[in-house]
Amino acid sequence: MKAGWRTKTLDDACQFSNGLWKGEKPPFVNVGVIRNTNFTKDGTLDDSDIAYLDVEAKKLEKRRLRFGDIILEKSGGGPKQPVGRVALFDKEDGDFSFSNFTAALRVLDPHELDFRFLHKFLYWTYLSGVTEGMQSHSTGIRNLDGDAYKAIKISIPPRLEQQRIVGILDEAFDGLATAKANAEKNLQNARALFESHLQSVFTQRGQGWVETTLSKATGGIFTGPFGSLLHKSDYVEDGIPLVNPAHITEAGFEPDPRKSVSETTARRLSNYILRAGDIVIGRRGEMGRCALVTDAEDGWLCGTGSFFIKPSSRCDTRYLVRFLRSEGCKRRLENIAGGAVMPNLSNTDLGNLHFDLPPLDRQKSIVQEIDDLHEEAQRLKSIYQQKLAALDELKKSLLHQAFSGQL
Repeated sequence: MKAGWRTKTLDDACQFSNGLWKGEKPPFVNVGVIRNTNFTKDGTLDDSDIAYLDVEAKKLEKRRLRFGDIILEKSGGGPKQPVGRVALFDKEDGDFSFSNFTAALRVLDPHELDFRFLHKFLYWTYLSGVTEGMQSHSTGIRNLDGDAYKAIKISIPPRLEQQRIVGILDEAFDGLATAKANAEKNLQNARALFESHLQSVFTQRGQGWVETTLSKATGGIFTGPFGSLLHKSDYVEDGIPLVNPAHITEAGFEPDPRKSVSETTARRLSNYILRAGDIVIGRRGEMGRCALVTDAEDGWLCGTGSFFIKPSSRCDTRYLVRFLRSEGCKRRLENIAGGAVMPNLSNTDLGNLHFDLPPLDRQKSIVQEIDDLHEEAQRLKSIYQQKLAALDELKKSLLHQAFSGQL
């Protein structure tokens, strides 16, 4: 540890308070309640949707937030998101508290420990993965081990040194935020450029182009087996894969091995077996989710939530997949899909979808143009994603230097 620095546990340096339950005993007071949804990835507070609730006045008195308090996410998270995020409460006006899924830390001696320095330290603790090892899982929710968190040790430099470190980090983080915003904008622009080209391709008209419908241009559109044809006993693990909308990705198919069927069931439903060259498209949920069946998926089964389109000599299937996936086509499918809760396409509606079809040789050249542009868009996407990852790593490195006395 650097000379002049002291070490304390969080429990010795801070007062911890558990979050607020709504309660049922009057008198009540209406206050803003900070919840998990108000935490950002950058350790700041998103106050755009703070919930205002009537809470017990008696319980609020011990849980009223003050400027400089740090709010800790102690329960929640998800499969890919550990709990332990922190947010600095930087409001000086209004009445605010924090939910029972959170806790609040308040510095016991402000002359010894600057709350901004503590906030940066706790943010680094989360980013570096320390809190991930302090979690238990129950019913899909992550819970932070409070005792283990309180036992975390913080190295405390003299107060002027704390303020110097915070100033350096704030200035560096502002620059990183600007660079990150520019990289994210460039990433969006690359995607927009690709989509704009798709729109221009599918809306142009040229010599030999004809207006047709999906049913006329293909070898037929067929609905997957209705739910009444599949029973719980038909499902097995690691059997014949079923392809439903959730299993269709931009790259192809990712079936759920737990939702496959036995060979006996597949033989019974032989009319729904997919062959290489077919196109599978979801008939409910996200419109336009489709993929081309390759030799690797030949023999799989169309699921109950999908259609499968047979190829024909009039239409290149790769061209058709790119058309169906285009944003313009997705919007048209959403407009004709029925269902208030979940959009649902009918076989007839899909078959009657009008579009302009170029000659077959032009279809193939369009596919090549799209593939070339997609490859360039993916290259740019990779560059910008690497830049974003590098900026995140730089932030971690700066925080590591700050709290190891190297800044």
